[in-house]
Amino acid sequence: MQQFFKNSNQKTLNALANPLSFKSITQDFLEITKARLAVSVVFSSLAGFLLGIEHFGFESLIILLKLAIGGYGMVGASNAFNQVIEKDLDALMNRTMNRPVPSGRMKPNTALIIAGLLTLSGIAILYSINPKTAMFGAISIFLYTSVYTPLKTVTPLAVFVGAFPGAIPFMLGWVAATGSFGIEAGTLFLIQFFWQFPHFWAIGWFLYEDYEKAGFFMLPSGKKDKSTALQIILYTVWLIIASLLPAIGFTGNFFISKIAAIVVFLLGIWMLFYAVMLYQKRTAKAARTLMLVSVSYITLLQLVYIIDKFLR
Repeated sequence: MQQFFKNSNQKTLNALANPLSFKSITQDFLEITKARLAVSVVFSSLAGFLLGIEHFGFESLIILLKLAIGGYGMVGASNAFNQVIEKDLDALMNRTMNRPVPSGRMKPNTALIIAGLLTLSGIAILYSINPKTAMFGAISIFLYTSVYTPLKTVTPLAVFVGAFPGAIPFMLGWVAATGSFGIEAGTLFLIQFFWQFPHFWAIGWFLYEDYEKAGFFMLPSGKKDKSTALQIILYTVWLIIASLLPAIGFTGNFFISKIAAIVVFLLGIWMLFYAVMLYQKRTAKAARTLMLVSVSYITLLQLVYIIDKFLR
């Protein structure tokens, strides 16, 4: 009860201290759509697109822009729906209590309208690229909001479910470029699918106490223990293997050179090193470091793939 009144008073103070202005509206929009996360996800889609096109020209640039805008709409809608659904739980956690909806700066209905408009516009823009791109975009929104989000308070398997919509953007770019889903798009999906686990379990580790306040148990064993740390190592190994698949010649038109394969392998060893460090130390600092390394890993991996393609 004390926590309820504390949060209510905080919402009132936030509303008084933050009068409406263009700057505050813009800031709330960026927060409700989780702009930093959305941009990183869009980057994955653009990387997949560049890997899928044969030649880059003016038409490709137009599609790239559509993919960026439609992709942001897709991710922003998912994040906005998520924040409406979890508004009461977000109010309990330090890292989320100041978000627009739980803080009281934005009404849930307003957030729902934003989410709805982003969904419709995002899918429409993706459809203008090709129907399959729109279909996968819609699937991503549905899985994230209707399956992953409700499961977060029920089972640690929510991370496994969430890995599916999380892995769609990378392969979405390939589908946007080619209009088809084959072994190439499947490989891109697989890479980002395995990446989700060490990345989000690392986050779940160093934010464990904060997640616990809202009843979120994101770690596979439910605890910050050796079992969780070992699974992080195992999924990192699977990630390295998946990332090297384009080097063995069985992934269709998506392949990398030997030099690129060596760089990818070294990137994987770099990430694996910090996964092992987490196993040995089992501290929040080690988990945070692994999270930062995982973000750098996926970005650098995609850049290596792109550079290798255009330099061959």
